[in-house]
Amino acid sequence: MSDKKPGRDFLKDSLRKETDFSQTDQNRGVPAPPLQKPYDPSLYRLSLSSEKEWKSYIKDLSLDRIIANRKSRRKYSDEPLQIQELSFLLWATQGIRKQNSDFTALRNVPSAGARHSFETYIFARNVQGLDPALYRFLPLENELVLLKSIPGMTADLSRAAFGQKFVGLGAATFVWSCIPYRMEWRYGPTAYRVILMDAGHVCQNLYLACEAIGAATCAVAAYDQEAMDELVGLNGQDEFAVYVAPVGKALTIPDLI
Repeated sequence: MSDKKPGRDFLKDSLRKETDFSQTDQNRGVPAPPLQKPYDPSLYRLSLSSEKEWKSYIKDLSLDRIIANRKSRRKYSDEPLQIQELSFLLWATQGIRKQNSDFTALRNVPSAGARHSFETYIFARNVQGLDPALYRFLPLENELVLLKSIPGMTADLSRAAFGQKFVGLGAATFVWSCIPYRMEWRYGPTAYRVILMDAGHVCQNLYLACEAIGAATCAVAAYDQEAMDELVGLNGQDEFAVYVAPVGKALTIPDLI
């Protein structure tokens, strides 16, 4: 019999049997947190492409070929990512199908209780139509909001990823942050396990969407938490980075036919 490893308990749902859900903020009548993090309306915003505009960029591949071709790719070409392609990737990973209320929405990825605790940040390095800078995706408006220019963005991203150079070399690097209270409000101490499950749903959609447009990505879970939070501009408590994925046009995509 192996020794007990306490960290494994995080993977189990045993805590649900010990939690008094009547004491969650939802059941205590506390108003739900907003569906989307507020933004400064004075910041520059850019409208993203509609489905009609990005649909022609999707390759004519069957779902089984897209799944079979999916892999982590750490080398990218110098070809820019088109704004229509980035719009498609954002739609696939956090796009909203239907807003149910000010607090919940159905998106293109599943989430426990439709809580969707993530915000999407984009380090745009080589995207046609975008100045190199850090942006945040606004799914309710289907827009990007410009947060700040970062002169040493490529090097800063690589350093924040413990020297993994490819993280800074994508045409666009996705950083998903988590606002835990969106999930805590409903699930209390059982929130954290499902938050990370939801992160997997989001990134898998990115992988499949990349294959559909001849792009490449690689999920990154090894990064300097404090350095990445500082680079994005997060306080590390109420919001912090949970997943990173650079995206670029693929050097080679085998078996596309």
